[in-house]
Amino acid sequence: MNQKALFFLLPNFIFGIIIFGFFSLKQKNLMDSFHVPTEDWLAIQNDRKNTLASVCQKNNLLKPRSKLDSLVANQLFVEHKHKLTYCEVPKVGCSNWKRTIFILQAGLEMEASEIEHDHIHQTSLIKRMAAYPPPIQEEFLSNYTKVMFTRHPLERLVSAYRDKLLHSEPYYSTTVANEIRAMFRKNKNSSEKVSFQEFVSFIIAKPMNALDIHWKPMFLLCDPCNIHYDILGKYETLGLDSEHVLKAIGAPESLQYPSLKRYGSEKRTNGDITLEYLRQLNSEQIEKIKKLYEMDFLLFNYTMKYEDYFSLKS
Repeated sequence: MNQKALFFLLPNFIFGIIIFGFFSLKQKNLMDSFHVPTEDWLAIQNDRKNTLASVCQKNNLLKPRSKLDSLVANQLFVEHKHKLTYCEVPKVGCSNWKRTIFILQAGLEMEASEIEHDHIHQTSLIKRMAAYPPPIQEEFLSNYTKVMFTRHPLERLVSAYRDKLLHSEPYYSTTVANEIRAMFRKNKNSSEKVSFQEFVSFIIAKPMNALDIHWKPMFLLCDPCNIHYDILGKYETLGLDSEHVLKAIGAPESLQYPSLKRYGSEKRTNGDITLEYLRQLNSEQIEKIKKLYEMDFLLFNYTMKYEDYFSLKS
């Protein structure tokens, strides 16, 4: 190559190296942004636990316990090989957590997608805390890693409505739906699907403790003021928090939390969908539903200014 050609090519070569380096660095920074260092994740956990403890104390939710409440014990699942206690909160990824627990307990090399939705909610292979006598329950609570996951209360509510009242599940789309129609419709024989407004009116008309677990306040399901959970996960950080749970219990590295969805053709309930449903409610319904879930908002640090919250998420 002559000097003249080299003179023209050299600047382009150098420029190419600079550009390659710039984009490589940018790509590295982009990838790093998806990974939260362990110390940052632990700091987030501490913030969640401190907020929870403060709200528990301010609202007199701490109580001496002689034995575990039977309703709470029924929400707790135990996995003995890895010493895990998981509190089931419906509409917060619980089907996939139960699939994960099934695989851990069975010690099987299998994909979570092989376990059908209905089967995972009916199998006797994963054990509830309620199946054990109180002294054994206390032993599990003292020695196992305790985990619960939460979700913005209003997004969870919308998700429950879409899942249970808009699909053909015999109990919810028939028994519960008929009860709602009887309460709010003049034509008792109407078969039109229950509206979100009717659903919310039905919920706020019932005592909090009598609500179905799919829309019962999360703090009543898992009693986090009196069960000191080691990990407080959130649906909003589900993948990251689940990864840390699996590491904490020493799960096989090959096992990952799945992201399976029962009705795969439907969009997951997100901020836009939640706002769309909430805008169907009148101001009185909004205030009553906020009041119903007030402790969930406070304990798990979710804002009641849902318009801002979901607009930012979208």
